[in-house]
Amino acid sequence: MEHPAEEKHHEEIGTIDPILENGYYVLRVSGSSNAKNLATTISQALFDSRKLKLRAIGAGAVNQAYKACAVARGYVAPRGVDLLVRPGFDTVTIDDKEISAVTFLIVAQ
Repeated sequence: MEHPAEEKHHEEIGTIDPILENGYYVLRVSGSSNAKNLATTISQALFDSRKLKLRAIGAGAVNQAYKACAVARGYVAPRGVDLLVRPGFDTVTIDDKEISAVTFLIVAQ
């Protein structure tokens, strides 16, 4: 059963529970994230017309996020959708320390 994002502040996408930030669902990616599972989640979110951003901290996490984007592009292509990725940076606070994170804004075209 789905609830509007405004009421719940976030909703589950696949098996991943993202946070809602400035209208984007933000998925936190780690170095141990499964790229294929993440790609499935990305594809599902795009088909549901959700705005999606991946946030990765560390080289392993960036690698998994990028691989997931490549795999997801292959998943959506047969339906005539092209997946574009806009990389960027965010600053996140963890344990009172500011850390740079690489972000991937996912856009369907």
